[in-house]
Amino acid sequence: MIFFSIFVLFPLLQNFWNSLTNYNLTDHDFIGLANYQRLLEDRSFLRSIVNTLIFALGSVAPAMLLGFVAALCVGGGSRALPAVRTLLMFPYIISLVSAAMVWLYLFDPGSGILNKILLSIGLPASDWLFDEHLALPCLIVMNIWKYVGYVMIIDLAALKGVPAVLHEAARVDGAGYFRRIWHITLPAIKPVSGFLLATLSVECFKTFEQVRIMTDGGPVNATTTITHQIYIRAFAEFKMGYASAMSVVLLLMVLMVTLFNLKVSGQSRDLTR
Repeated sequence: MIFFSIFVLFPLLQNFWNSLTNYNLTDHDFIGLANYQRLLEDRSFLRSIVNTLIFALGSVAPAMLLGFVAALCVGGGSRALPAVRTLLMFPYIISLVSAAMVWLYLFDPGSGILNKILLSIGLPASDWLFDEHLALPCLIVMNIWKYVGYVMIIDLAALKGVPAVLHEAARVDGAGYFRRIWHITLPAIKPVSGFLLATLSVECFKTFEQVRIMTDGGPVNATTTITHQIYIRAFAEFKMGYASAMSVVLLLMVLMVTLFNLKVSGQSRDLTR
């Protein structure tokens, strides 16, 4: 409780108080809800909310689907499968900064591998991260690649907990492979899926490194996120009070998403009973 109070509770309360002031490293006057009212008129911040939601929706579902499929494919006893699992897990192990640098090179419009492939097959090159309509999808693709291995490892552990007797009984009754997956495997790992949904959603809402390194919020705020806006306001413009108000909004959004995920995952039943 002492650790929690010093490093979590006190900073949280201090941040909320700062959001009610004009704190800018010199002034620290109480201004009430003025920062929150200003947020409603800040086009950059409103755009960052939309971008963050699109980023989360575009990343979480594909990552969970591909990770689950990967877990089904590499869950056997073949000697080659551990190497495949390692390769799939490798993107999650490396730091986001390293991953962002790799994908920054891939998306480079002049010397990037992706444009070289397009040109080699007769297709026009693309600006990728410099295109207002492609920049955010590029970041989403990179994020999916980053977290597929994480989902796979968690799902692998969950799949080992599904009673084999249920599959055997369904097979005897004539249920095919996909029906067994739909009616037995997915319901059995629903609590784990809820955990993955919550953790991946939170990670997406907190995304910053790849945005800062690959696009810095551009072009034309097409990829700016809430955390990126907080960084700009706090450490570039030194508007600490205004940035604190943004972080309070982010906290409330993450809290709502987490509570929703906990409610959904809490409705699952133990099929082994």
